[in-house]
Amino acid sequence: MDGSIARPRPMLALFLRLATALSLATMSMLVKLAQQRGAHLAELIFWRQAITVALVGGGLLLAGRLATVRTKRFGAHARRALLGLIGMFFVYGAVILLPLAEATTISFTTPMFAVLLSLVLFRERIGLYRWAAVAIGFAGVLIVLQPGGSGAIDPFGAAIGLIAALFVALISLQIQDLNTTESPWSIIFWFTALTAPIAALALPFVATAHDPATWGIILAMALCGALAQVLLTSSLRFGSAATIIVMDYTSLIWATIYGFAIFGRVPPSTLWIGAPLIILAGLVIFYRERQIARRKPAEPVS
Repeated sequence: MDGSIARPRPMLALFLRLATALSLATMSMLVKLAQQRGAHLAELIFWRQAITVALVGGGLLLAGRLATVRTKRFGAHARRALLGLIGMFFVYGAVILLPLAEATTISFTTPMFAVLLSLVLFRERIGLYRWAAVAIGFAGVLIVLQPGGSGAIDPFGAAIGLIAALFVALISLQIQDLNTTESPWSIIFWFTALTAPIAALALPFVATAHDPATWGIILAMALCGALAQVLLTSSLRFGSAATIIVMDYTSLIWATIYGFAIFGRVPPSTLWIGAPLIILAGLVIFYRERQIARRKPAEPVS
């Protein structure tokens, strides 16, 4: 991980993304639990970032590798930090407003937003397969949301979840770009170092006293977040987002288990109809992206 560019290792990337899904699902559960015990959203984000930068910075200092965070792309790190901080408010907000399984399912729309972003930002031509996948995916979202139905979930929370998925797609593109020149530790360090002071500005207005159990939950949440950040950044270093994003779907298993075991909620039947459609859409996009990536090296030769 010391070099700026890593050799593609698809199996390692898939394993790292699988571990990322578990870490993020655990962190989401702890965010929801901490909020129910009185912790404010902004407070959780501050501790998540502050503890991560302390662990990463301190670890690198002790290992004599602090120089690995040097960068000539401070502007790119600042843009990633800005989008990342805004995205965290939406991601955490969706987890707080929605049941875990539903919030996780809506987050699976990230590949659909990635397709739309490739059209808007890169003027990429989107073929029939990917357009069909986007349509199928959002049809699945409508089934999960049950608009007008008796079991309909909070529309505001659903909107927050969809915006969170859009930000995750944007941030994934930024991380992949930074990975071409920066080490994972540099990406994580600058993201947390730039955002923790900003998040701290909200503390005088939202911070409250907590019992030891709540502080333990907040600490565990921050540690899971730090671990997930390392795993996520490393997975994008060893494999493309289009290839490894399929592993993200395993987080629904953990979210469902946590939702039942911790919060006593069984997902409605519509979730098990809509979620496969959203996952199918992501898999179709994954398949088409892989086909396109395989064809690209041959184009200059011809």
